[in-house]
Amino acid sequence: MTQDYADLAPSASAKFYGRILPILLFALLVVVIPFLGPSRTMYSLLNVMAINIVFALSYNMLLGRCGLLSFGHAVYYGLGGYCAVHAMTFIEAGTSPFWANFPVFGLPLVGFAGGALAGAIIGWPSCRRAGTPFAMISLGVAELIAAAGFMFLSFFGGEMGVSGDRMNGPQLFGLSMGPVEDVYWFMAFWVVAGLLGMYAFTRTPLGKLSEATRDNPQRVQFIGYDPTRVRYLVFIAAGAFAGMAGGMSAVNYEIFTPEAVSLIPSGFVLIMAYVGGIGYFVGPVLGAVLLTFMQSMLSDYTEAWLLYLGVLFISIVMFAPGGLAGIVFGLAHTARHGETGTVLKRWGGQAAGIGLALAGLIVLVEVSTRWSNGYGEVFEPFGLHLTFTNPLTWVLIVVPFAAGVAILRRLSREEDPA
Repeated sequence: MTQDYADLAPSASAKFYGRILPILLFALLVVVIPFLGPSRTMYSLLNVMAINIVFALSYNMLLGRCGLLSFGHAVYYGLGGYCAVHAMTFIEAGTSPFWANFPVFGLPLVGFAGGALAGAIIGWPSCRRAGTPFAMISLGVAELIAAAGFMFLSFFGGEMGVSGDRMNGPQLFGLSMGPVEDVYWFMAFWVVAGLLGMYAFTRTPLGKLSEATRDNPQRVQFIGYDPTRVRYLVFIAAGAFAGMAGGMSAVNYEIFTPEAVSLIPSGFVLIMAYVGGIGYFVGPVLGAVLLTFMQSMLSDYTEAWLLYLGVLFISIVMFAPGGLAGIVFGLAHTARHGETGTVLKRWGGQAAGIGLALAGLIVLVEVSTRWSNGYGEVFEPFGLHLTFTNPLTWVLIVVPFAAGVAILRRLSREEDPA
């Protein structure tokens, strides 16, 4: 019997390749990127990706690991960021020997502490409930803090927010924090530190208990642990790492406004985590990279990029609930079991159906957007002059969309003949 269990346990090499190697490769990629000569625009994009990676991973500690759906996670990101930007002003003013000798490089630690404190205070009543009541409480807290942002001017700064200057205080590692390249190394350090910290948390007994509480809180209580206390401790940890992301953001933008604690970033982090895959540690990383790229680049080409983001989210929920990470790990699993051809054929059909339906939807959205603006703009892809009065427009809307829906319905019937 002992031998049987030993055979089921993962080997040391499997643990290395499945757990440690991806983190090492990520750290290596972070170090190599500057030697590839990225532009200032790319540096700026990578810095925002680093912030969103830590933010999304912290959210997944609640949703993916503990099963707590929160609509107000930006509260801890924002409060941690506000603490960091206030600390930045203290460093600039040299209000005390402590702040005069505190490096700006360490501000994410201030955000970490601020997020943990906020999580400890707000989580005490919030974590007494789970499921839908917890989600509603988080929504109410988010609205409360967002309203407070315009009421308590001494801390939130009102509509103008609170700003600082990151080029003050002692330098660490020779970084002046002025050039965007210096900020990149700052972001690289803290995104790897945050990733390692949150991964280490998942391997702790508390991290394992959080998963057990998500799956079966009654059994956790039966073996002698309090599910409410487990949720509360995980809530504090998630708030702390969200605050770390807020501290990184404070250094990157040098300003924080009440928008940072609103429902918009709370919804965005939920989408990042779910699109990436809440069932996998690497999922939020993939979601943060993709959605940050969409937010930065796609918005330059269309005003309706948020609508496309919604379509992506709906498509993931309907056709790939495991998210991007689920697709990647699913392909790896099928490759190991020799089923790649069958799976690729099915996924290829789904991709073709979604692509055709999306093509028709894009034409409809882009033509509608230009028409509704009323400025006489016309959608002209590949030199085509598409307006509502042009019959070709409706052909390009109806035919691809109908064909895509037909393909998806046929694949659905083949998978579920009953």
